[in-house]
Amino acid sequence: MRTLTFVVGTGRSGSTALSTIVHAHPDVLSLNELLSSVQSRGFPEGPLDGREFWRLLAEPNPQFEQMIRNGVPMPEFLYTRRPGRFATETTGIPALSLMVLPHLTDQPDTLFDELERQVRGWPRRSAADHYAALFSLLGRRAGRTAVVERSGYSLHRVPLLRKVFPHGRFVHLFRDGPDCALSMSRHTGYRLIFLLREILARSGAERIEDLTEEQIRALPPTLSPLLTDTSIPPWSSTPTCRSPVSAHCGHSSSSRAWLTSTRCPHPSGPPLPTRSSLTIPATS
Repeated sequence: MRTLTFVVGTGRSGSTALSTIVHAHPDVLSLNELLSSVQSRGFPEGPLDGREFWRLLAEPNPQFEQMIRNGVPMPEFLYTRRPGRFATETTGIPALSLMVLPHLTDQPDTLFDELERQVRGWPRRSAADHYAALFSLLGRRAGRTAVVERSGYSLHRVPLLRKVFPHGRFVHLFRDGPDCALSMSRHTGYRLIFLLREILARSGAERIEDLTEEQIRALPPTLSPLLTDTSIPPWSSTPTCRSPVSAHCGHSSSSRAWLTSTRCPHPSGPPLPTRSSLTIPATS
């Protein structure tokens, strides 16, 4: 691996198109949405062996699985466009398979199996060393020596990435503010982020998983259904309560519908803004 570069930003700034362009370069390994797939849980403190590292890559992302299960997948979910042997309803879609591997190959299941056979036997070492080995493995397989990882909504993870990859390079991709905000307002994932942030603001909790049952019951009926799912996916032994975008409550359809509509989550709320309605104060 000659160089490692992270393209970071708020998302909705043309970064997905950039990944496609980068992938066309014969010397660059384009890692599409790896950080979004494993999130911060993919960088634990302390050493871990190959089996433990592979588990971080292979376990389905609960939030993404819940979105698929309830009919509001994000357009970045490449695996669901040409599904293979994994499915949310049965096995769950591995985190690495949902967006990363389909960007690299037309046979993501084959590549998944190939990686599993090798990664599970790796020695005990830090997560950073495991990722370096993974990047090198994928690079050698594709005949590429430079690595560019690009994930939407990744700007807040720069401190973590600098700590884990001190020699990594960073490119900040950004877009005109009003255009970016308008695009976010029409995107399922960012609508969900908006709802979850409102829940945290109303409850005073710092994290969704810290919410108490009392705090959830105190939320308005347009928000509380997003956290009331207690179903257990077939691929998991742990209940997914407090996982967003629930379909198991009477009011959930209103919140779910808003994720793909043109109105804000409150029934009496105004339509989402258009580009012409967004104004920026003049500066001297």
